[in-house]
Formats: sequence, C-alpha cells, structure tokens
Amino acid sequence: MAENQVQLSVQRVSLSFGGNLALNAASFDVYHGEILAIIGPNGAGKTSLLNCINGFYRPDTGRITFEGSDITRLPAHQIAQRGVARTFQNIALYTGLSTLDNMMAARHIHMRSGMLQSLLYWGAAHREDIEHRRAVEELIDFLEIEPIRKAIVGALPYGLRKRVELGRALALEPRLLLLDEPMTGMNVEEKEDMARFILDVHEQRGTTVVLIEHDMGLVMDIAQRIIVLDFGSKIAEGPPEHIRNDAQVIRAYLGETV
Repeated sequence: MAENQVQLSVQRVSLSFGGNLALNAASFDVYHGEILAIIGPNGAGKTSLLNCINGFYRPDTGRITFEGSDITRLPAHQIAQRGVARTFQNIALYTGLSTLDNMMAARHIHMRSGMLQSLLYWGAAHREDIEHRRAVEELIDFLEIEPIRKAIVGALPYGLRKRVELGRALALEPRLLLLDEPMTGMNVEEKEDMARFILDVHEQRGTTVVLIEHDMGLVMDIAQRIIVLDFGSKIAEGPPEHIRNDAQVIRAYLGETV
C-alpha cells in the first residue's frame, strides 16, 4: 500500500446518546504510514470517534472503511483481526496477570490450533505457542520492559502500565494503531519515552498511527497531520503549522498560539 493511499476513511459519521450529539457528520481520511493526531476540548467526541472506528460503538449514520472494506457494522474482534488495534484512555489491562501474560493474551487472534491440540499441547500447538512467545519477547525488548516481563501489572507504576498496554496493542500486529491519550498522567521523562516508542513503531514497523493527545507540544512535534474536533464536528484539518495558527482552532481549543 503506497504512503499516499487512503487506509482508513471516515465518511459523515454521526453518533448520539439520547439527545446528546457526540459526533456530527465527521469526515476525514487517514493515509497509509502517517501519524495523524486528533485534538479538541474535552467532550469534543474524540474517544467516541475511536470507539466507532474499532467497533465499540456503531454510528447512527455514516460509513467507515479500512483498506477498502466497510467495517462500520463489524464487531470489535473482527476489526482487530483485520489489523486495527488500540489503547485506552483508562488503562484496560488484566491487572492480576504478568506483563508477559497480558501481551500473550493479545496473540489469541493469531492462534490457529484447535481446542484439542491446545489441551494436549503437542505438535502444531506447541510450535505455535513458541512462535507467539518469540513475537511477544521481541516486543518486550523493543519497549525496554524486560525487567518487568514477569511482574504483575497491577503492581506496576502508571507509566509502565501504559507501556505494557502499548505492547499488548502491538502484539496484535496492527497495520493501524489507535492511541487514546497514551501519555495522560505521565511525567516528562515518561512522555519522552512514550513519544520515542510511538515514533519507532511508525518508522521501524511502518504502522499507521492515529493519536488522541492533549499535550500540544508533543502533538506538534510528532504528528504529520492534525484533525480538530469541536462539539462532534471537524473544524480544521492540516499539518501542524497550519493548525497552530488557525484562528478557529485557537478560539475553540488552544487559547493561544502554541
């Protein structure tokens, strides 16, 4: 897929909860191999938009296509199988399991052995388990979390849990990675580490990234293109230098020139 080719297309997507309109005919494209940031004030509809893309919500109207296929009404697990993974604003890990086990759990969509083979743990099931563990161990090295590979994630510091959640999403081997505020609650050093990992995922693995983030300095540094939402509607779209100086964006969100 060429870098200038549309990978994800959101076409006039609307979503409401009772009388509250969360998304209002939102439309945009995501191009293969880019880092796209979605920004906007609290309640602008950013997380609702990601929830529609990965199948947690079904939009009232509109259409979402991924690599040419309509995924608007597909359940979340089928969208994940097609190559879309995400992290969450509020960490959603198995807190009683280790780092390794959390990341292995994400490999289930790639497992092909039948139930009997898995129970007996021989032949193909054994070979498959070794391959999945190899893939997870590579990610553990990539994210520099080898010292906590056997640690129970519920006992880890917040910043490390965020990194484990990124690892679990990457264990799905996504072609499109949705990140919902991956740096919220982190200190400066943790944010710098996470930004480095996101850039490495993008550059070394060729993964397309859609990022929701409130840290405007970071967004301006790593995003190639930015979408701005306000009250569920797209009010601006363009490269960081354009968004930085857009009068409507400044009024709605930034408050001043970044």
